[in-house]
Amino acid sequence: MDVSQYLEIFIDESNEHLQNLNTQILNLESDPSSSDTVNEIFRAAHSLKGMAGTMGYKRMQNLTHDMENVFSEVRNGNIVVQPGMIDILFQCLDALEEYVSNIKESADEGTNDNQHLIDQLNAILNSKGQAAAAPAPASAKKEEASAAEDATTGKKWLDITLDGAQKDVMEEALRQGKKLYGLTITVQESCILKAARAFLVFKAVEEKSEIIVSNPPAQDIEDEKFERDFSLIVVSDVEVKDIIKAAENVSEIESVLGEAIDLSAMNFGKDVKVVKEAPVAAAAVVATETVAERPAPAAKAEKKQTPGKPVVNRTVRVDIEKLDSLMNLVSELIIAKNSLVSISSQDETSHTGAFNEQIEYLESVTTNLHESVMKVRMVPIESVVNKFPRMIRDLSKKLGKKMELYMSGEDTELDRTVVDEIGDPLMHLLRNSADHGLESAEVRQQRGKPEVGSIFLDAYQDGNNVVIEVRDDGNGIDVEKVKNKAIERGSITPEQAANMSDKEIIDLLFLPSFSTAKSVTDVSGRGVGLDVVKSKIEALSGEVEVRSKLGEGSTWIIRLPLTLAIIQALMVVVGGEKYAISLGSIQTIEDIHPSEIKTVQNKEVIHLRGTVIPLIRLNEVLDIESTKSPDESMEVVIVKKGDKQAGLVIDELIGQQEIVIKSLGKYIKQCKFISGATILGDGEVALILDANALI
Repeated sequence: MDVSQYLEIFIDESNEHLQNLNTQILNLESDPSSSDTVNEIFRAAHSLKGMAGTMGYKRMQNLTHDMENVFSEVRNGNIVVQPGMIDILFQCLDALEEYVSNIKESADEGTNDNQHLIDQLNAILNSKGQAAAAPAPASAKKEEASAAEDATTGKKWLDITLDGAQKDVMEEALRQGKKLYGLTITVQESCILKAARAFLVFKAVEEKSEIIVSNPPAQDIEDEKFERDFSLIVVSDVEVKDIIKAAENVSEIESVLGEAIDLSAMNFGKDVKVVKEAPVAAAAVVATETVAERPAPAAKAEKKQTPGKPVVNRTVRVDIEKLDSLMNLVSELIIAKNSLVSISSQDETSHTGAFNEQIEYLESVTTNLHESVMKVRMVPIESVVNKFPRMIRDLSKKLGKKMELYMSGEDTELDRTVVDEIGDPLMHLLRNSADHGLESAEVRQQRGKPEVGSIFLDAYQDGNNVVIEVRDDGNGIDVEKVKNKAIERGSITPEQAANMSDKEIIDLLFLPSFSTAKSVTDVSGRGVGLDVVKSKIEALSGEVEVRSKLGEGSTWIIRLPLTLAIIQALMVVVGGEKYAISLGSIQTIEDIHPSEIKTVQNKEVIHLRGTVIPLIRLNEVLDIESTKSPDESMEVVIVKKGDKQAGLVIDELIGQQEIVIKSLGKYIKQCKFISGATILGDGEVALILDANALI
């Protein structure tokens, strides 16, 4: 079966179930008696098992099956949740994440059976006297099946009616020395996708034989119009036991029975009897919940395909209302187009007013369309931050510190491309807070702080930006320590250090491989990874800043644009060339006379409403001749990055415009202060200036 077409969905849904399990097992640790939590864990484990089985990932299926058994017993009240059990369950989740990661890379789950975890789960089941026995392993099931096959009791007969054409096929096969067998296959009661299982059995049997007839017919089996069993008559060169073994290798098959059929004893047009085992009571409690079924593939032979590496993170779940809104706007766009076509065919003297009206209408529709498409691309950052409570729990144990993570604003939405990239920087910052920020319980008590350290992760929207703050109530950053380390490394001279503000010294932490940690741990040293955080955030057109108070804690503030695709920009001209500057970074536009320019440390600055602002002459940065004479008054665009400001000197303003950002590609990305390009209405290309990089 070619399952590669389902890989993307499988990976997305597996990640969702794993995240849900992580969250729910954390909840279970804090409230072991919550039946709702246990039911939710059971349902997620069961769904994961069904999906893994459907895709043929047996190792993943076996592990989730044993997890499901444990939760079945917890749900029935036969097992009480213990702290050690939570640790084992988290190890199981890590193993499942490893399987999904392997599948993501190569479409294969790998060779690790994680037998030690399966043994530990079975030990949890067996350690309770009152707990029900775990289901027998696969080998034992096969022995039971063969024992049932040998016994004459417990069998009933299933009827298949054959016609003359089928008889001719069978006779021809026997003349060629082939053998004729009848098979009856029973699917497990807990099987979620019976049609998919039956399809896999058909495939397995067809590799060893030719199927002459099935009951119910193949179409009914594909449409899942059968109970738990179906029968086949096949012709083959191999022994019946080989065909039985091939069918038994399909997961979630309870039994496969088969025997040779004597053609001479058959009365065609009448019923042929194929042996079938009576259903046996299930040994263990099985799940009744189901997952949403995907359509079963048509049951026909296909060439085996080696699935390539699946494409992931390409899907976004969209609310149907957002799609309805898009549909309406597209229909309005078509109306506007038809109106313009109709106007263009009218007499020229009469259509100027109507034409302008339609252009305004078109502008309004495209703006709304842009907003709607943006909303479709937006996803909550919840998908990223949900994994952090588990990480903080693990760090708490690893570092021997008591800590608690408090999160708010998980429903804040960001562009999908930004959400995919933001996880690593946030993880670095949280690890820093846990390892280097929070003090030990003893030190906290001496300082009169609560024994349990607090880490906060808050997200909120601020205009066209999303702000994410990571803060802790720990030690804060020791500015003197950072300063001494920077001097020791040769990053700054003692003279420079004497003139630097605390904030400038703290910013040194973002230098590559800068760390004040006495020993490098596998968790973090302050500074390890901070340069990565900064470069990753700035690659997303964002910025990161730090605020800290020694003894009270630190706050790391990440500011990101809502979207990376379409922005409002100010169009300007420098030396006869057009450039765009994002409106998000612009504060004001000033008219400055050359006499107002002062010099500080050989740098040009202006004094504006009580603030000294450095000037950046864009014609010098861009290496083009300015069209203005030196004594003319200048247009200065005041831009900001965090709490820093700068004045960009331009030749003239064009005005505000909505622009689509196009990447320049890897060959031209060396120029840091140009973040991309846009195509203007007249077909000209304008470069987009990155104010952050210029500052």
